[in-house]
Amino acid sequence: MLDRLPEAPAQGDLEVAYVARGAALAACETARELAVGTLLAEREIQDRWREAQTPRRRLWPW
Repeated sequence: MLDRLPEAPAQGDLEVAYVARGAALAACETARELAVGTLLAEREIQDRWREAQTPRRRLWPW
């Protein structure tokens, strides 16, 4: 939701709106970085599990 300014905004109203928007952007970026990091970690775990489950081909027939 976007913040709305009053009918006749003062300088302080504008500063508060910019600070609030900056804080929201910082929180969003932090959440995005956490989500991406979690996704990459999950994929790495899945890849290691799949690799461990794949039967290895023997070099020698005996």
